[in-house]
Amino acid sequence: MHNETIANLSQGLANGEYSSVELTQYFLDRIKRLDARYNSFITITEETAIAQAKAADAMRASGNARSFTGVPIAHKDIFCTNGIKTSCGSKMLDNFIAPYDATVVDNFNNHGAILLGKLNMDEFAMGSSNETSFYGPVKNPWDTGCVPGGSSGGSAAAVAARLVPGATGTDTGGSIRQPASMCGISGLKPTYGRVSRWGMIAFASSLDQAGPLARTAEDCAYMLNVMAGFDDKDSTSLDKDVPDYTGQLNNSLEGLRIGLPKEFFSADLDTEIAASIQAAISEYQKLGATIKEISLPHSGLSVPAYYVIAPAECSSNLSRFDGVRFGYRCQSPESLEDLYKRTRSEGFGPEVKRRILIGTYALSSGYYDAYYLKAQKLRRLIRDDFVNAFDSVDVILGPTSPSTAFPLGEKTSDPISMYLADIFTISTNLAGLPAMAIPCGPVNGKPVGMHLIGNYFDEARLLNIAHQYQQVTGWHQQTPDGIE
Repeated sequence: MHNETIANLSQGLANGEYSSVELTQYFLDRIKRLDARYNSFITITEETAIAQAKAADAMRASGNARSFTGVPIAHKDIFCTNGIKTSCGSKMLDNFIAPYDATVVDNFNNHGAILLGKLNMDEFAMGSSNETSFYGPVKNPWDTGCVPGGSSGGSAAAVAARLVPGATGTDTGGSIRQPASMCGISGLKPTYGRVSRWGMIAFASSLDQAGPLARTAEDCAYMLNVMAGFDDKDSTSLDKDVPDYTGQLNNSLEGLRIGLPKEFFSADLDTEIAASIQAAISEYQKLGATIKEISLPHSGLSVPAYYVIAPAECSSNLSRFDGVRFGYRCQSPESLEDLYKRTRSEGFGPEVKRRILIGTYALSSGYYDAYYLKAQKLRRLIRDDFVNAFDSVDVILGPTSPSTAFPLGEKTSDPISMYLADIFTISTNLAGLPAMAIPCGPVNGKPVGMHLIGNYFDEARLLNIAHQYQQVTGWHQQTPDGIE
């Protein structure tokens, strides 16, 4: 059953081929038996899962089942889950039991989904390799000596290893799409505001967005149907009708206009990754798409703009972790100042401290205009580039990551090199656009991800474009060696 997609599992439950309890126990047994290899889970919620599965079977027996009823998933440990530890991958929240459910979690609960557990992640979602977690690094199922990408590395690894059919993630600068690319699965970052951020622990509030990770674009559509929608508890949530994301999957791509940014296909791009992307472009041409070279002239400024804006917002958001209200507290503080200093120095890891310091500096008196305000002006220029591009194309295509999964420890001592791993994905967060990564081939036995960027609220078309590619190729069906 672990090789079945969410769509097939949903159909199997509807046909009575197995019960939700049987399906849930199957995946729980698999996680307990195999996850020591990958370290993708922080918490396994066996009792909760079995209780939810029994309720899902009762819901189905009464004729009230929905498409996701009885389907097991797992949540990135950045989403608050009532009565269950929500750590954000940090020592700071190692003892935090959330008193409520995030809206995303609540949506899945209302659809009868089963929570298998909470997934490992870079600490407070700060990282591109899932090596900053307090609970240790996650390992890539394609090569356990390599990173799975981050910050949603636990989510991507669990799906790739067939421990879960689908998982939630969050994306601040590529944290769904980059691990999806490195783990050979599909991952979607929706338009900013399409999915509620309420109950999702904040890193950078103007950039963070929740989204699905699954094996196929079709499965991402099933998950987005549950996740998307207006939430009056979230001031960044947009009150806009939500389509059925599975309804357009089979639309023809005849006449689709694909834009190729010349800045993404420079001589710096790995030649073998470029060859995989070019092969995918050829498949789209066979499906009726036309290709046009475009320019995103300010895309090269995305990384410096992002690494001013995101740390500035994180320094503000993480100021609440002070040892007074909740979370970690240092032992025997001598004063209030000592409490603050030692709690934060002991509770946060090196990368989180680095970003807090950068952000605090950028927001400080005398430097706000020079750094933060200038970065926001660059952000508008980057957004305007995309707006202009979408006047002549329907979707923008390129690589997701400049490399395949790299060895554990290779970049941990070089933060700049690590930050550049997100060079192709950051600009869409700055602009608030939807984007997704899907597998398009291997390089030296490791997955390569293709990056698709859509116009605002064009998730249905993105999923259609990805799904049609997956109907004529088999990269999404590839399984890491050694998967039982």
